[in-house]
Amino acid sequence: MAKKKEKPKFYKMHVKSGDTVQVIAGKDKGKVGEIIKALPKESKVIVKGVNVKTKHVKPQAEGESGRIITKEYPIHSSNVMLYSTKHNVASRICYTFTEEGKKVRMLKKTGEIIDK
Repeated sequence: MAKKKEKPKFYKMHVKSGDTVQVIAGKDKGKVGEIIKALPKESKVIVKGVNVKTKHVKPQAEGESGRIITKEYPIHSSNVMLYSTKHNVASRICYTFTEEGKKVRMLKKTGEIIDK
């Protein structure tokens, strides 16, 4: 019998929580937002104002009324691209080193350093 391949525990993603990104694929294509949460195990991210779904919640306690909640759901990290708010352009990233020797992420189009 063939041995089953094991999935890696975490995937390296080009984005982190707090980054400003632009959606490049899907129904929300073109939208710009900040990453609220990164899910590296699934290689997905939750972006503010993107992939918003409504959920109907039943009343839990007696006398409480049901309600409708709007919530952001995860999208795949490959469908987002880092966005420069200074130049209003989306760009790929590359890794470079600062004068102190620290490895940082840099936008290829603008040369803007993302990590502080």
